Amino acid sequence: MTQLMQANKQWATRPDEERFTSLHEMLAAAEARRAISRASVVSSRALRCATVDNGQGLAIVGPSGHEVAPTNWSFGQLATLAGAPAGYLRDLPAPLAADCVDFGLQTRPVEDVGILLTRAGDGVQLRAATGPRYGRIWDADVIRALVDRFGDGVSGDWRVPGSRGRRLETVTKANTTLYAGDRDMFVFLCDEDHRVEVPNRRDGEPGTLARGFFLSNSEVGGGTLRLKTFLFDFACDNRIVWGARELDEIVIRHTASAPDRFIDEISPALVAYSEAAESATLNVIQAAQAARLDKPAQWLANRFGPRVAKRVEHAHFLDEGRPIETIWDAVTGATAYARGIPHQSERVAFETEAGALLDLVEA
Repeated sequence: MTQLMQANKQWATRPDEERFTSLHEMLAAAEARRAISRASVVSSRALRCATVDNGQGLAIVGPSGHEVAPTNWSFGQLATLAGAPAGYLRDLPAPLAADCVDFGLQTRPVEDVGILLTRAGDGVQLRAATGPRYGRIWDADVIRALVDRFGDGVSGDWRVPGSRGRRLETVTKANTTLYAGDRDMFVFLCDEDHRVEVPNRRDGEPGTLARGFFLSNSEVGGGTLRLKTFLFDFACDNRIVWGARELDEIVIRHTASAPDRFIDEISPALVAYSEAAESATLNVIQAAQAARLDKPAQWLANRFGPRVAKRVEHAHFLDEGRPIETIWDAVTGATAYARGIPHQSERVAFETEAGALLDLVEA
């Protein structure tokens, strides 16, 4: 049975202050953070690293001469600009780490740096140091699009998933799937009431699947804007998604055109997916199940290469107990194989390629 672990990772690692019990609460926090943030572009030569707290901490000094505190994430970005490994710098005494960053910023080729400053308590925090053409998609804009489409995310058809298919009586910080912090955000919503009836679900027997999606974003350069849609059996208490069949994925990198692409691609996709009749999704599944492959091994090899094709076949046999016969089987086997890919970027790329197999029957 195919599992999706992205929501489980969020559930296991997010602190309380990054967990929200409704989209409205989440939006208020994101809008408040945006209201006290300011983005600008400065020369890398105008940035200096200084020690504070009697030489125990670090601060970044900008063109105005004011000290700002870097986050762990933005310090890593500055270290990259300086040409030094962030992990190594963090183990050095603060004065030596400051000298290394300064040396790199002042001696490497000059470049423009996009900085994002946010008020924090009595001071100012440096949250990001990106390229000058970084196309920031604010978390607040992403969450607002969700609110416009799904309301509070807890009381409508599309909401925080239940426990093994049973609707949650109350969404709490312990069981929520709405997460956002100063580095990134992640939302998992689903419609478990209007399930898709799937013929030949398993062992020749019919069954039903719910529709769900993951939506993630980082406004500080910590990841792309990513929308993943899928069908699934249920989500358990620790937010592992069981029996998943991935449908599609849209990924938008934070280039200069990213905000416009968010409006043109992600928002319409959310509307279309949420409003699509269960019959439309069922038609795709049935077409994929009916699309038999004369030579599955060769068909897979032509798309993934001989070695990966064998692994996909093996993964499908372990999950389903029979060999690949149809395009739906191929999608199932490919997504099962992807779970074992250790590097996230490679896994995501392969999952996207696997989901694209359904386009062969939609065309």
